[in-house]
Amino acid sequence: MKLTPIKFLSLFIIIISFATSCKKSDNTTAPSSTNASVVLNETNVTYGTETNQNFDIYLPANRTDTATKLVVLIHGGAWSAGDKSDFTSQIPIIQAGLQNFAFININYRLAAATGTNLWPTQQTDVNAAFDYIISKANYYHYNANKIVVLGTSAGAHLAMQKAYRFNNDNRIKAVINYYGPTDMTELYNFQTGFQQQLFELFMGGTPTTNSTAYANASPLNFVTSNSPATIIFHGTADVVVPISQSRKLDSALLNNNVVHQYIKYAGESHGFTQQASINDSYTKEIIFTLANVK
Repeated sequence: MKLTPIKFLSLFIIIISFATSCKKSDNTTAPSSTNASVVLNETNVTYGTETNQNFDIYLPANRTDTATKLVVLIHGGAWSAGDKSDFTSQIPIIQAGLQNFAFININYRLAAATGTNLWPTQQTDVNAAFDYIISKANYYHYNANKIVVLGTSAGAHLAMQKAYRFNNDNRIKAVINYYGPTDMTELYNFQTGFQQQLFELFMGGTPTTNSTAYANASPLNFVTSNSPATIIFHGTADVVVPISQSRKLDSALLNNNVVHQYIKYAGESHGFTQQASINDSYTKEIIFTLANVK
């Protein structure tokens, strides 16, 4: 078909108009911040490119950059199992007592017996997650200078490492520690047989062959007078992480005049199975947080 000058000009205008409209669409930018007046929950927000480098975030309505404080949760699982979903059912319970707090529930890469993601991969991921979370404070509207870190078991170990060793900016104001390891050499010696062999693989040797790794991975070694307020929960019948780990932490915090509480549950095992213990710990962690993060 032969185009006349008029038809050619009309076609040219249509093509230019289409190209211009596409260009405008490509230049559309994401909002600079979230709507702080409404509740916002997001799942699997990525803080890195690796598998499990993600978190879920729960934001209250009418939050502000200054008044809304932040709780970061870190799941347990012997650094090799578990998932942020372990906390999903518990978050609403804690939210009810901490109504003007945002909550971020993080995942991290898990160690495997094949030799992948060995220590300190988990600590590296926690540090990276915190860097991202802090960078997004104005976007999500919370105060990144008033952070509470809560962990269970291996997650509590990671929480304490972050709070005691990697908190130079003093953003973390409180630690909620559920039966977390504090002395990795003692924990290694507590293991037997195949468990101890896996621990050696994870840590890159024994306390004798790789003493530096064990020392640097022990939160107990980084407690100072500047450490954040800490509440400790541990069962006396724990056969996974012995209660001596929390007893040592209690002594270190006491010797350094750090505000803390140490709650022992008689006959309670690792992970807590008695509903009375669970309910009591929720109440105490909420009261402790409100008293120490203002």
